[in-house]
Amino acid sequence: MAKDLKPHIGIFGRRNCGKSSLINCLTGQPVAIVSDTAGTTTDPVKKSMEIFGIGPCVLVDTAGIDDVGELGMQRVEKSMKVLAEIDCAILVITSNQFGEPERKLIARMKELAVPFLVVHNKADVEPLSMELKSEIEKSFEVKILDFSVLKNNDIAPLVEVLKKTIPESAYQKVSLLGGIIKPNEVVVLVCPVDSEAPEGRLILPQVMAIRDVLDNECICVVLKETHLQQYLDTMPQPALIVTDSQVFGFVSKIVPKTIPLTSFSIVMARLRGDFDNYVKGTPHLSQLQDGDTVLLLESCTHHSTCEDIGRVKLPRMILKFTGKDIHFEYVAGLAPIEHPERYAMAIQCGGCMSTRKQLLNRTNLFVNQGIPISNYGMALAYMNGIFERVMEPFATTL
Repeated sequence: MAKDLKPHIGIFGRRNCGKSSLINCLTGQPVAIVSDTAGTTTDPVKKSMEIFGIGPCVLVDTAGIDDVGELGMQRVEKSMKVLAEIDCAILVITSNQFGEPERKLIARMKELAVPFLVVHNKADVEPLSMELKSEIEKSFEVKILDFSVLKNNDIAPLVEVLKKTIPESAYQKVSLLGGIIKPNEVVVLVCPVDSEAPEGRLILPQVMAIRDVLDNECICVVLKETHLQQYLDTMPQPALIVTDSQVFGFVSKIVPKTIPLTSFSIVMARLRGDFDNYVKGTPHLSQLQDGDTVLLLESCTHHSTCEDIGRVKLPRMILKFTGKDIHFEYVAGLAPIEHPERYAMAIQCGGCMSTRKQLLNRTNLFVNQGIPISNYGMALAYMNGIFERVMEPFATTL
């Protein structure tokens, strides 16, 4: 899981159209519950798999978009929310039914720029009409396949269309440090161990960085911040030092300015987040005023401690840096954001538990309204007075 960048593919459609059966067909396993009873799938269900030509991905089975009643409407709402999390969608129809539920779903996909294809399932019972095929393809400029989960043992045509539909950027090989480091160079990763560090293991960005250094044919050195000075005094000068943003103040004083320095959060932002807008928005920290509200965006849900970066350390540092009466709010995971216009600024974590699509859909809520956004690492660097320094490694890649 060192490169947890799996594209998410959502399966949508009316109740009992064969969405779960299609997932089972694609995976070759009975991973989704199949029943003739409409509404069997009540909540989005995720299944990791590997698709040849795409690689590891996550299929998301959703509830019917035509569900009814109070509970049914809640299920439909959950299905629609999944659109903000996925890189590509498969809309399943059957019996040549195509109406308001499908059009509403497609309209939302268009809003979120989600590429999709249409599968007409149960073709063994009722083949796709040429009139409907022509209407859908012309109206929405989308590919539609006639398919039967029961009769089609060959899923190659479906996979081929899926490969052409899903954005290549969602599954292409990417690199945290690509373009920054060169083969045979030494890269030092500074990994503090405090109460926020998971017991007995490193956090995902640190693990990803280790793998990425090795993939770039470089020498990887991993140490705690308390051993950094010893290393610099006794070992050859590294080509790059990547540190946890929380110890920027300590590390930046130790590391000579001749050695490039940045953080895990910043390289993660380059990989997954809206890097350019983070850079542009970070200096707004100096313009915050009394009464402003800053939103801290976390990509995961976790138990907060006294050393929590997003809920304790960062707010405390912002208050000290600005000297203003700033208010803070927090949103974890993929929880909805109500009235983004209320905020003077939003600061996003590195996003190690989110896909690039999920992060962009979230931060675009602010970018589209002209609200400055930043990243945990960039914000900490700015308030430590080293913002320009930690951005230097990316100068040739921006």
